[in-house]
Amino acid sequence: MSSVDSQQRVLSGMRPTGRLHLGHLHGVLKNWIQLQHKYDCFFFIADWHALTTHYDTPLTLEEHVLDMVIDWLACGVNPGSASLFIQSKVPEHAELHLLLSMMTPLGWLERVPSYKDQQDKLKERDLDTYGFLGYPLLQAADILIYRAGFVPVGADQVAHVELTREVARRFNHIYGREPGFEENAQAAIRKMGKKAARLYSNLRKAYQEQGDHEALETAQALLKEQQNITIGDRERLFGYLEGSGKMILAEPQSLLTKSSKMPGLDGQKMSKSYDNTISLREPLDQVEKKISTMPTDPARVRLTDVGDPDKCPVWQLHQTYSDEKTRDWVVDGCKNAGIGCLECKRPVIDAIVAELEPIQREAEQYEKDPDIVKSIITDGCDKARDNARETIQEVREAMGLGQW
Repeated sequence: MSSVDSQQRVLSGMRPTGRLHLGHLHGVLKNWIQLQHKYDCFFFIADWHALTTHYDTPLTLEEHVLDMVIDWLACGVNPGSASLFIQSKVPEHAELHLLLSMMTPLGWLERVPSYKDQQDKLKERDLDTYGFLGYPLLQAADILIYRAGFVPVGADQVAHVELTREVARRFNHIYGREPGFEENAQAAIRKMGKKAARLYSNLRKAYQEQGDHEALETAQALLKEQQNITIGDRERLFGYLEGSGKMILAEPQSLLTKSSKMPGLDGQKMSKSYDNTISLREPLDQVEKKISTMPTDPARVRLTDVGDPDKCPVWQLHQTYSDEKTRDWVVDGCKNAGIGCLECKRPVIDAIVAELEPIQREAEQYEKDPDIVKSIITDGCDKARDNARETIQEVREAMGLGQW
């Protein structure tokens, strides 16, 4: 049984789309950099997920993987604090996906909101495939194989984590009833010592008979403190506490992240599909040129025309990059025609260039020696496989597949 404390583990991934832009930095990477100092983090390149929508263009994947990981490292994702790995290099993901597919109702997949949404958004692609229908379950396997307790997601991805919780719950209910489960649970309680055993039993009774969720939380905390029981006994008692079987797969929680407010050059969300991005490795003179030519409030045709910052895409960048004093200067200067649009853009240009310069210096070092990047990925894949093997072995045994 794995010794993982799922409440200390975070899993997150990205599809390999090549070089990243400011939207990725502010929407994902800055959050990862904070999380890696608080949790045991696994960050992965979701190349199998990329094939669910782009199975007909696989040749760019390898190059995109390297480019994306260079950007991760250059921004401050630390391989000493987090494991960076490629999904397809850990085949246990695929095995768990297959095994979970045997017991996951079809209707659960069809009702995932993004299933219909993505089909509507990507009408030009043929998405009537088994892989596209099943990708939320593959995503569930990605999470469950590492017993991750938290998954950082935006509000639009919460439904995927909830599906993962339902799949884990169903699996534990069906397969967690090992032979002699009740007797093993009672034996584990006795190992806790008289005082702790009595408290656990009373809390279990309060939860199961009265629905006392505070008692459930107290009992769970009690189990985490126990030194006299094995990890396997602890997981067994977690399940016994809730009236189910042994908790083989941990139910993850969503770790809601703030949606990125990073606008593109046209005021829409920054996205490669809109061709409105600033790449993290964009030449700095090109960055200045792009921002200098950004559209502004259409009412400001002449310098003397007053404007409205809320109608200007550049104002959205000020909200990310400028301090309160600068923002007040922008509002006053725009509404009273005291400053021109090029003058308004200068603080944003300076702030973005200052942010990108150290990132680009770091990236340049990795570009010169891609073998370092490949070594980091290899080490991350090895650690990921070690963890994944522990989970898949227990899953196999629970399903009657582990005796050979």
